Amino acid sequence: MSVLRKRLGMITPSSNSVLEPVTSVMLQGIDGVTAHFSRFRVTEIALDVAALSQFDASVMLPAADLLADAKVDAIAWNGTSASWLGIGRDRGLCDAITARTGVPATTSTLACIDAVRALRAKRIGLVSPYSDDVQRRIGEVWAEEGIAPHAERHLGLRDNFAFGEVASAVIANMIRVVAAEGADAVVILCTNLDGAALAASLEQELNIVVLDSVAVTLWRSLSLAGGDIATLMSWGRIFQTMPIIK
Repeated sequence: MSVLRKRLGMITPSSNSVLEPVTSVMLQGIDGVTAHFSRFRVTEIALDVAALSQFDASVMLPAADLLADAKVDAIAWNGTSASWLGIGRDRGLCDAITARTGVPATTSTLACIDAVRALRAKRIGLVSPYSDDVQRRIGEVWAEEGIAPHAERHLGLRDNFAFGEVASAVIANMIRVVAAEGADAVVILCTNLDGAALAASLEQELNIVVLDSVAVTLWRSLSLAGGDIATLMSWGRIFQTMPIIK
């Protein structure tokens, strides 16, 4: 019996060294699901004009076009830039991708918000590698969506490649700290932080939900493609939760 294949397209920041190998590891042994990646240049995360201009749709849409050539079943912008640029940026990007390619689209930020709402989490802890001003802006943007952070920790970094070098023990410690401050769900908000493998064990240890951006983007992409998210349930509670379709 043949397995119906699902191809997932991921638009990837050029300096990201985490999301591709992590996604590939997560999909090992999952019959008929493959991930395909298309890059565009991103090297730093900051609020100055040069850093913000990296995420202009004019440089992101060609990457989506190339993924569509592989006849993918869903396309995700596997990055969290709308968390400081404004959620409307990602909604517009998804509309533009689908209009150009005919393929349903999501983003890491939208997937994280979808996950928080699907789980009905109330007290969100935000864990990131970002600088003080970017983290403050993220709190403001998420609050506009009705998800004001209850607690947060960040590392004060700007260089995107450096995010991928952060040790898993550092990420785990940040999660434990915001959990201790009363968060009932923790979002690891960066697809270049290597946190996906921590989620299931920390959920059990802390009795909270841990939403890693890479894992949650895969969750939402697979559901958009019509795949079975339950095949990934060993990676965390989110894979036992269906997205709320509006």
